[in-house]
Amino acid sequence: MERTFVLVKPDGVQRGLVGEIVARFERRGFKLVALKMLRISRDLAEQHYGEHREKPFFEDLVKYITSGPVVAMVLEGRNVITTVRDMLGATQPAKALPGTIRGTYAIDVGRNIVHGSDSPASAAREIGLFFAADELLVWKRDLDSWIYE
Repeated sequence: MERTFVLVKPDGVQRGLVGEIVARFERRGFKLVALKMLRISRDLAEQHYGEHREKPFFEDLVKYITSGPVVAMVLEGRNVITTVRDMLGATQPAKALPGTIRGTYAIDVGRNIVHGSDSPASAAREIGLFFAADELLVWKRDLDSWIYE
């Protein structure tokens, strides 16, 4: 099984969309193995968005992601990284397909509700930034036999 990292950004929390977003992933069949609400420090934000450090929008991105509470989660399942990215929709909400999270709830790229890891390497890095190893639960879900062959 593969794991991925998802972050409900401050706009998603402020708009009361956390439950809806978690429910979409659970209804799809993915298992929640870690979940927490936090306020991201500047240092953590700079680490998380480090690949954008030299880009002109970096400072605004850090300021925004630290502006309010976020909800971080780790999901587990087959092909979870690719499938979650598809469920999120395009980063630019105007290009996000109807029915995706961003296609349903977002209008502006600067307020696009959620972040999801884009590769196994970024998932591992981001999970490690937001969760200690003992916060990632290993548990048996009886429902799995009805989801996976």
